[in-house]
Amino acid sequence: MLLQFQVWSFLLLQEAAVNFDLRSMWSQMGWLAKVVVIVLFIMSAWSIGVMIDRLIVFNAARKQSRLFAPAVAGALREGKLDEAIKIADRYKKSHLAKVVVAGLQEFRAHQMSSEIPGEEMEASKRALERAEAIVHSEMERGISGLATIGSTGPFVGLFGTVVGIINAFKGISSEKSTGLGAVAGGISEALVTTAIGLFVAIPAVWMFNYFNNRVKAFDVEMGNSSSELIDYFLKKSQKAAK
Repeated sequence: MLLQFQVWSFLLLQEAAVNFDLRSMWSQMGWLAKVVVIVLFIMSAWSIGVMIDRLIVFNAARKQSRLFAPAVAGALREGKLDEAIKIADRYKKSHLAKVVVAGLQEFRAHQMSSEIPGEEMEASKRALERAEAIVHSEMERGISGLATIGSTGPFVGLFGTVVGIINAFKGISSEKSTGLGAVAGGISEALVTTAIGLFVAIPAVWMFNYFNNRVKAFDVEMGNSSSELIDYFLKKSQKAAK
């Protein structure tokens, strides 16, 4: 039975004279299917660009933060606030440095002013919260686009599939035949657009989930750093009050 099926399949393909290499399939496509493929490739190129950009940003943030954390902790233990700010300025790609320097600058500015006691704590907290929100937004840049591509890519491919099936029926109508030769062009359009749609969507979904988890980890690290910095400010203020 299997042998008979293979023989019939071979005969049908010979009858259709279809070449399944990329160039032949592209030449057999209609203009609308070609537009769908071009749109999918643009979506793929954009998502790849976002992936590369976010990987570079996240890896730089992780690398610089590992160097920044012990350096600034040592400066703060020695009470060198200005030195800690200078250290933070040297690690501009670190997500921790961007948050910590905002809190340090605000605390120092209020210490130098003649405002009511305790106001520097609330001002520092607000500065840290603003910095966390800004860094979070920077880290998420482009990631939502990956989710959009991951969710819409298969539907764009499905549109190409529908176009291919319509062309297949047009082939049957024009040639007055139901053989594979009449529908081969439309079926190839349908299969190619469906495959490209999945090829674009699946990596986008994978990388969206990966980047989303990394942003959440960065948020936890920034929150912990802010809490530790507030504790440091409290101890420093208590010592100054004594």
